[in-house]
Amino acid sequence: MNTTLYEGEEDGRRRDRHEIIVEILKTAMNGKVKTHIMYKARLSYAQLNEYLPRLVEKGFLENQTVKRKRHDKKVFKTTLKGVKLLENFESINNLWMPAEDT
Repeated sequence: MNTTLYEGEEDGRRRDRHEIIVEILKTAMNGKVKTHIMYKARLSYAQLNEYLPRLVEKGFLENQTVKRKRHDKKVFKTTLKGVKLLENFESINNLWMPAEDT
């Protein structure tokens, strides 16, 4: 399984595939270029090229061409299916969270 060190975690644990997918989908909500997704989701170029095609193939991301001044830019945007996946991940994560003391 491909994992990446999750920066900001005090326990220094590594992210699993699901956490990486969530980061990519959250980052691409309004459409982002490949480089922005790579930096924001803290991925290597190789990891990015592993995840993006798969997420597009499965319909969680769409690849759009946007006109910018004199040239076109390719951006990746989270689809409705991707938003639903994010919501499902959040629901599952909430089930695993320890109950807060009141």
